[in-house]
Amino acid sequence: MSEEILINVTPQETRVAVVENGMLQELHIERTHARGIVGNIYKGKVARILPGMQAAFVDIGLERAAFLHAADLRVPPQQLASGEIQVQTPIVELLREGEEIIVQVSRDPLGSKGARLTMNITLPARYLVYMPFTKHIGISQKIEDEAARERLRELLKAATEDGAQGGYILRTMAETAREDELRNDIHYLRRVWDVVQEKIVSAGPCTLVHADLPLALRAMRDLVRSGVEQIRLDSRETFQKAEEFAGEFIPELQAHIEYYPGERPIFDLYSVEDEIKKALDRKVPLKSGGYVIVDQTEAMTTIDVNTGAYVGRRTLEETLFKTNLEAAQAIARQLRLRNIGGIIIIDFIDMADPEHRRQVVRALEKALAHDRAKVHIVEMSGLGLVELTRKRTRESLERVLCEPCPTCNGRGILKTAQTVCYEIFREILREARQFGTDKYMVLASQVVIDMLLDEEAEGLAKLQEFIRRPITLQVEPLYHQEQYDIVPM
Repeated sequence: MSEEILINVTPQETRVAVVENGMLQELHIERTHARGIVGNIYKGKVARILPGMQAAFVDIGLERAAFLHAADLRVPPQQLASGEIQVQTPIVELLREGEEIIVQVSRDPLGSKGARLTMNITLPARYLVYMPFTKHIGISQKIEDEAARERLRELLKAATEDGAQGGYILRTMAETAREDELRNDIHYLRRVWDVVQEKIVSAGPCTLVHADLPLALRAMRDLVRSGVEQIRLDSRETFQKAEEFAGEFIPELQAHIEYYPGERPIFDLYSVEDEIKKALDRKVPLKSGGYVIVDQTEAMTTIDVNTGAYVGRRTLEETLFKTNLEAAQAIARQLRLRNIGGIIIIDFIDMADPEHRRQVVRALEKALAHDRAKVHIVEMSGLGLVELTRKRTRESLERVLCEPCPTCNGRGILKTAQTVCYEIFREILREARQFGTDKYMVLASQVVIDMLLDEEAEGLAKLQEFIRRPITLQVEPLYHQEQYDIVPM
């Protein structure tokens, strides 16, 4: 698999595109005035404890207080050893309002929700994640080969023989790592933690103690896999920082980093801009002629599969099966590209053959195996529905680039002009019964006024006759279709 990473940098934002075999698979955006805060460490102050939810709100200096659940508290080792802390220990016995605590952001603020916090601090490097408050050693579940897992355990054991405090998680990209590479990561992570500890001592409450790397460098640390061919940047300043970063921490990447000085925008070379526009559409066309509809809501994302213009060549069952298989590949790509998280319901086309249903789910699992986010899939139900969850730490592409329509308030639909006309009739009738006035003026959009003068002219005439008052009409060019005013005169 050929993989390239394109990094587009402007003063306003940084965009990172992951291109596999010429096809855009992931897009990450970080804006200068609204950088993501996942991974940042703060000295916070407990603002409010919610005993009924086993949670607390913590002030970390942001606009909204952040949320800390009891499951994310860090229990002192001595208390664990003595058995003082039980799973069901009330949070009021673990925290108190006004207390200063060290927390890390595990999820950015999403919509109306504040950031999610944890007291289990982690610091990531190229191959390892350092956990300073535990002795646990873990290995990514995506490394499935048992021999590779055992080799990594032995390498890490050898690299940590000094007995220094802390635990580690071996990341997926550590599968082929050497002992010296693990040692380099360990030394780097311990240096970072030493600096963090010094800042914790001197920092005041509700302040940032440690910020994660900017997106361009974070992409090199987290997104680059062993098969990467090129990392191309269109900013000379960022290119120099990337070379310095790679030289110190990821020397094997230096040969792959390239500065792009071309006049043509770097994203245009791979049609990335076009793919971004397509990723904001509800409808995703399939090569066969079928299509997928993606709808994001506050509670969940629903995905519907349709055959569209695809009629197949053999039987109906074969047509549905092939459409679903193609859709499974497209859906996996769209989840990564759009960064959709939370609960996702996929409505595949109903298939009678149980083996076909099983193969479609397996195809979806295989396609999602490349996803960096943690995904859990439930088997297909009798209705042809597949439920899955995808870990969400940052806003989806749609939420980053778009906002709810001010006209429909995010509903995606508008009342028809006829519906608005009938609302106007009812409102005038209500006004006439309650207040005495000589006449009324209706201010509305062009399309509504046109309907009142044409299709609803008879109804308007009957209303004037019934209330015994004249009604005049005036177009307001700035009014949208649902907007109107009735002015007594």
